[in-house]
Amino acid sequence: MSWIDISIPVCEGMVHWPGDPGFQSRLHKTIGDANGSPCNLTHMSLSAHTGTHMDSPRHFIDGGITMEALPLDAVLGPCRVIEINDQTAITAAELEPQNLQRGERILFKTRNSTRSWQSDDFDEDFIYIAQDGARHITAAGVQTVGVDYLSVGGFKKDGVETHVELLGAEVWIIEGLNLSAVEPGNYELACLPMKLIGSDGAPARAALRPI
Repeated sequence: MSWIDISIPVCEGMVHWPGDPGFQSRLHKTIGDANGSPCNLTHMSLSAHTGTHMDSPRHFIDGGITMEALPLDAVLGPCRVIEINDQTAITAAELEPQNLQRGERILFKTRNSTRSWQSDDFDEDFIYIAQDGARHITAAGVQTVGVDYLSVGGFKKDGVETHVELLGAEVWIIEGLNLSAVEPGNYELACLPMKLIGSDGAPARAALRPI
């Protein structure tokens, strides 16, 4: 079966979290330039939380572990895509029937995938994981959780609280996924972030393959 790319493209002007630095790119060298360069070389400036990316516990936990400590088992292997119907948040009430299991990798597909990515303007009303949903996830022992917009926590509510609950339990977080082409079900996940020493996050490329 073919892999499905669930990452969002990175380009100048792309949507990013308000107040975070935007992505910038320029050619530092070009083939045949005035210095006789034999190659093209791109210089980039970006936040570690640009586009599709991962959060390490250090993002919200003082002294928490950082990106280079990511266990590869957290981002390589079977995962489950769960479709969320609630139009506001991912809550414990909707997660309860899903029978989340210890060690699972879970990706949540919401209306964000088909709505929020349609604009380079930040969507303040994206669907997020509510505090009680986050507590349900940690109580179940989920290893990795992925969401289809730029944060597991909301912009107006539960932004800090949801991050602290998940990262405090060392749940690895993937943010900025686009699951519009993915049906709910079981998949093989491959998501490899940059191995940034001491970092609270890192850009990543993520893909799914049906099992």
